[in-house]
Amino acid sequence: MTGQPVLEIRNLDVDYGLGDQAVHAVREVNLTLHRGEVLGLAGESGSGKSTLAYGLTRLLPPPGVISGGEVIYHPPGGEPYDVLGLSDRELRAFRWAETAIVFQGAMNSLNPVHKISTQLTDVIKAHQPNLSAAARTARAREMLRLVGISPDRMESYPHQLSGGMRQRVMIGMALALEPQVVIMDEPTTALDVVMQRQILGQLIELRERLGFSVIFITHDLSLLVEFSDRIAIMYGGRIVEEAPAETLYRDPMHPYSQGLLGSFPALRGPRRELAGIPGSPPDLRAMPTGCSFHPRCPKAFEPCPARLPILGQPDAPTGGGRTVACWLHPARVPVG
Repeated sequence: MTGQPVLEIRNLDVDYGLGDQAVHAVREVNLTLHRGEVLGLAGESGSGKSTLAYGLTRLLPPPGVISGGEVIYHPPGGEPYDVLGLSDRELRAFRWAETAIVFQGAMNSLNPVHKISTQLTDVIKAHQPNLSAAARTARAREMLRLVGISPDRMESYPHQLSGGMRQRVMIGMALALEPQVVIMDEPTTALDVVMQRQILGQLIELRERLGFSVIFITHDLSLLVEFSDRIAIMYGGRIVEEAPAETLYRDPMHPYSQGLLGSFPALRGPRRELAGIPGSPPDLRAMPTGCSFHPRCPKAFEPCPARLPILGQPDAPTGGGRTVACWLHPARVPVG
């Protein structure tokens, strides 16, 4: 833990649709992000990672609805409040100024018919309307320099930039108002490995310089191990394991976490055969009984299909800063 809580997600539920036909995409998620911390969120496609991000920022597209829970934001020097209870006006002021998001596809997020300068200054103007045009332009140029892009590219259109440069523009745009929390939804997925490492290295440097907190969402657990402080593993809309990054890498407890780690090659040590996870993620419209991972789990036994394991408290004396929802570790699963 690197500081006091800045964002607390409490028992968050997100559904698509209403009534009996609703699909439960996120279920009873509890996570705490601390100041200056990088919290990694990993899992296969369809596990609920992006839905969680859009839910806590209230950016869910229809028919997505938040059906329960709280998202408590702790402003510096102010009283905590529930983001889910903000009015539209308050929510507009909260977004980008307090919490910003970097979306997965920069080319789809940037407006193709507007120059980079227009899009950067519009973000600043929306929240600081009294700032002069010259000051907004100066701030936009400063943000490009901050993310390693020459201010000369201010007058470029998105299609005139490389994929890596477009993603850097999105990061600069997210940081323009110095938010406390930056949510990054698979921002490097479409980039090559070299560019991924450059952007992640720059992100770490900016975090150390500016002090913001990060929720980094990806399906690539190997990326998170390198630069996250903590990692939460998501499957079937629930968190199934949470631990410090090094602890989870060296000793994953949930079979799903073990499967994710076994799906990428080690950079050092002896060569080993990669072992993917058999089967496919569960259909959210017809979830398995008990533990949702049990149909794919090589270690499933008697209680797994019958009883749902609940995530314990990471600060419990036996937890060692970690928690896991798995019947292989019954001492860590709350009863009742």
